[in-house]
Amino acid sequence: MSIFALQSLAGGFLDEDLENFNKNFDDWCIQFEDYEDAMDIVQTLENQEAIDIVEITPLTYPKYFFPSLQGTIYTTRQIEDKIICVVEPVMGASFRIAICDLKTKRVRLTNTRYKSIPNVEGAFSSFGE
Repeated sequence: MSIFALQSLAGGFLDEDLENFNKNFDDWCIQFEDYEDAMDIVQTLENQEAIDIVEITPLTYPKYFFPSLQGTIYTTRQIEDKIICVVEPVMGASFRIAICDLKTKRVRLTNTRYKSIPNVEGAFSSFGE
């Protein structure tokens, strides 16, 4: 499960009007089901050398695939059919581990709250269900 998007070398994803780059990948960004379709559009743009085709997956951009996932995501990994993320739900809040199910698209936060990155990294690296 992946899609392709056009990204500026300076950052940002090309939006549907093919003129502006959005900082975050969202519903307004142009997206393609395969690399070849993306390349066809890049070849029609003026600054082709300043645009990369990037693959967006649940592992690389979980917020897009799981809209209910809120906050800042620091790291992700996949365990079977789940994407596991370290997330800070709101700025300054304790870190949590989010479990995102690829089949159901549901997101569940674990009950445990971690005060610092080193604490949550230990739990994240040994996390398993």
